[in-house]
Amino acid sequence: MVSRIFLVGSLTAVAAAQKQLPVVSLSEGANCGCTQLSASYGNLTLFNNSTDYDTEVTDFWDVRSDLSPRCIFQPASPDQVADAIKILSSCGSQFAVRGGGHMNYPGANNINGGVLVTLSALANTKVDENSSTIEVGPGCRWVDVYGALAPYGLYTIGGRLKTIGVPGLSLIGGFHYFINKYGYTMDNILSYDVVLGNGTQVVANVTSHPELFWALKGGASNFGIVTKFLFRTYHTPEISTTVQSFNESAIPDFIQATVDHVQNDEPDVAAGSVISVAYNATTKVVSASLLGVQEGTESPPSRFSSFSKIPSVSTFNNVTTPKQWHSQLETPNQMFRVQFAHHTMKPDTSQLYRIYQGWKSAVDTISDVEGLYLTLVFNIMPKSAMSVAKRNGVGNTWGLDDCESLLIWQFSTGWVNADDDLRMTNWAKSLSDYWHEDTKAKGLASEFIYMGDAGEFQYPYSGFPLANVERLLRVRADYDPQGVFSRLNWGGFKLPA
Repeated sequence: MVSRIFLVGSLTAVAAAQKQLPVVSLSEGANCGCTQLSASYGNLTLFNNSTDYDTEVTDFWDVRSDLSPRCIFQPASPDQVADAIKILSSCGSQFAVRGGGHMNYPGANNINGGVLVTLSALANTKVDENSSTIEVGPGCRWVDVYGALAPYGLYTIGGRLKTIGVPGLSLIGGFHYFINKYGYTMDNILSYDVVLGNGTQVVANVTSHPELFWALKGGASNFGIVTKFLFRTYHTPEISTTVQSFNESAIPDFIQATVDHVQNDEPDVAAGSVISVAYNATTKVVSASLLGVQEGTESPPSRFSSFSKIPSVSTFNNVTTPKQWHSQLETPNQMFRVQFAHHTMKPDTSQLYRIYQGWKSAVDTISDVEGLYLTLVFNIMPKSAMSVAKRNGVGNTWGLDDCESLLIWQFSTGWVNADDDLRMTNWAKSLSDYWHEDTKAKGLASEFIYMGDAGEFQYPYSGFPLANVERLLRVRADYDPQGVFSRLNWGGFKLPA
């Protein structure tokens, strides 16, 4: 009862405080914010008459994210970020924040007619070999982080592909190859420097602002702008990798190997994967691929023996450094318009194969769409990955049990023309919803939704424990009582009002 009273009181305080923000139109707020930013930081504020503006508004992975902000502010320091937030909140300016620009739907990291704050200039790294940590600015991409760690033989739990930005992945949880041993990216962050909605700068860690520290572990962009992350690192000078490809006849065994992998990926050896099936809607050719990574120099890496037993089209095993491995894994910006949709389930070979068959059959209904690029992705969630948060004394916002492993199945769909946007979003939503309900009827579904693999029509917080959502709301009420990061910065996955 006490917690409920506290929650209601906090939310009432938020509602009252929100009235302090100016209520103005999008254009009025943007004009005010852009004018003041330009007056204070003329060379850091871009308008649409600048060639640099044109470059910045397409620095996104998903073509759908190419919007037209009124101006773009490029802060070069945390103090400038803080000053910008003060200006934007005083003007009632609606704004978006871009780190790496990889979140894949309109409005998540860009804005039409408002102010776009880009963090690209905050790209410093600092390695402390004695404490096995690295400080990372929010303008970094993961290839920058792995490159900074390479001379020390260190590695950290970050993005699997090199062009993914640090802040987005870190604040939504973060998948890496070695989650089975070290947990998710959020579980390996020791400290956050944060600019709050009133422009105040705080450091959140286990002893300073501990509730905010917890909330940032999977709570996304609801509380402030992180201007520095401090990551734990691990001595991992070399890794063993395997790249395997298969044709359609191998799909049943490939799916069985995927289930075996998630069910037997024990934490004694750090190992993980990127597993996917691609379908060419024109040629009707199916192919499957495994990118497997294991700590150490055992080659081929034994954790992927279930895949290695399957006759492959090609297999390449190699011992290399983390930096070299990640430098090859490009996900170029602006290749497609992209729609994600996914759900989570208990590992089950039969059901996973049915989902594959349903996905493949459903492609026939959209085969006329120009530039189709179709992928079915499997992300494994070994139960040991959830155990890390159970024993580290902090936890995270997901609150997942570690009694059983889970597996995410994701439809990733690319296409060319904006005229097909609504059709493709509806296709992905209806297909993923259908197979989730089918999986649920068999007692195999989980309601967990990972923000990084979700469509804009999905709501990840509905899969969080209710107690964690209530706790997140209290943290938001305490640290953003004006509602700057819910009213003015409204893109991305936001907590309920």
